[in-house]
Amino acid sequence: MPDIWLEKIKRGLHIICNVMELILAAAVLFGIVCSAFHLFREAPSFMGSLGDTKLFQHFLEQIFMLVIGIEFLQMLCKPNADNVMEILIFLVARHMIVGDTTPVEDFVSVISVCLLCVLRRYLHNLKAKEGKEGEYKNHL
Repeated sequence: MPDIWLEKIKRGLHIICNVMELILAAAVLFGIVCSAFHLFREAPSFMGSLGDTKLFQHFLEQIFMLVIGIEFLQMLCKPNADNVMEILIFLVARHMIVGDTTPVEDFVSVISVCLLCVLRRYLHNLKAKEGKEGEYKNHL
C-alpha cells in the first residue's frame, strides 16, 4: 500500500513541475514579445543613425538576446540535447560578436563553437544509428 501512495506523490510532483514549466515558458514568451515590440519600435531611430557603431552594437545585442530567448523558450517546451546545443552555440557566438573580447577569447570562442557543432553532429549520427537499428529489429 505505501508504494501506491509513493507513486501518486511522484505523479503529483511531476504534474506540478510540468505546470510550473508551462507558466515559466509563458512568462518567457511574454518577455520576448515585449522585447520584440520595443525593438521594432526603436528600429526607425536606429535607421536614422546608421553611422553610430555604439547604437548598432546595442541593436545587435538586443537581437541576439531575442534569439537566445526564443531558443530558451523552445528548450523549455521541448527539452532535448539539440536545443541545448543550439542555445550554447548562440551564447558563445553572441559573446564573441557583441562582447568586447580579446583575440585569445575570440579563438577560444571559435574552438568552443566548433566543438559544440562536432558534438551536435555526433549526437545526430548516434540518434540516426539508433533509429536504423530499431527499424532493423522491427523487421525481424
